[in-house]
Amino acid sequence: MDVRELSVRDSYEFVPRIFPDQRGFFSAPYQESAFVEAVGHRLSVAQTNNTVSRRGTVRGIHFKDTPPGQGKYVYCARGALLDIVVDIRVGSPTFGQWDAVRLDDTSLRCVYLAEGLGHAVMALEDDTVMTYLCSTGYEPATEHGINPLDPELGLPWPSDVEPVLSDKDAAAPTLAQSLDTGLLPRYDDCVAHYERLRKAEN
Repeated sequence: MDVRELSVRDSYEFVPRIFPDQRGFFSAPYQESAFVEAVGHRLSVAQTNNTVSRRGTVRGIHFKDTPPGQGKYVYCARGALLDIVVDIRVGSPTFGQWDAVRLDDTSLRCVYLAEGLGHAVMALEDDTVMTYLCSTGYEPATEHGINPLDPELGLPWPSDVEPVLSDKDAAAPTLAQSLDTGLLPRYDDCVAHYERLRKAEN
């Protein structure tokens, strides 16, 4: 499995090998050994989520109070999507920056984003299936969002696809508004949390 860290610190792209034959192909999108080597700790999976989306559907930018936050390991089981990681950690050297990776059902590329980072996706085809492993379960009181169309962020949504948002995501505040209200995770708190996860491995 090939691994690279994205331009947003503490997020990674994982590219598994594909083994085709006359029946189709086999691949292992998540491999613990590769994950631990890259991230420094195991992924504790508390919940697995699965979404089916029409073309243009945007989900995010979502994040959770950190700590404990929610690490996510994402891949596309059918169709194609644009996966975007946004650094919303106050005090981070890459605060306000983002990175984007195309995930699809042919390469089976995966993205991992650590706790405290923002996450958004757009389905590029109808009936796109996204599966993601979550380090913590769903807790409504700790879940938050930032508007994915925030012009200051300038996320690279395709110009030929009309975004389809939930009412909640469309009404979400901008990054600047979230910063002003003290809603965003703090980088120092996130880094301390990552270190606790790594030390727990020893």
